[in-house]
Amino acid sequence: MALTAEDVANLARLARIELSEAELEVLAPQLDVILESVARVSDVAAQDIPPTSHALPLTNVFREDELRASLSREQVLAGAPAAEQMRFRVPKILGEEA
Repeated sequence: MALTAEDVANLARLARIELSEAELEVLAPQLDVILESVARVSDVAAQDIPPTSHALPLTNVFREDELRASLSREQVLAGAPAAEQMRFRVPKILGEEA
């Protein structure tokens, strides 16, 4: 069943898109071709082939989390340009109060 200009006008109304009569006449056959192409993809899909999101399997490349020794707070703050009350000191922004 081919899409009509009225079908496209209804879709445009639902999408809140304003189309002229000339645009409706041009878009109707184009959208019909798109819908037929999508329908053909559904015909090709076989029951024995599982749906996939990627052509190749994905593998997580991250390492496992391991607990390791870390720097102390004092060591970290020693390398900071400015520290205050055991925290990094940064300039005020947007007129914030202290």
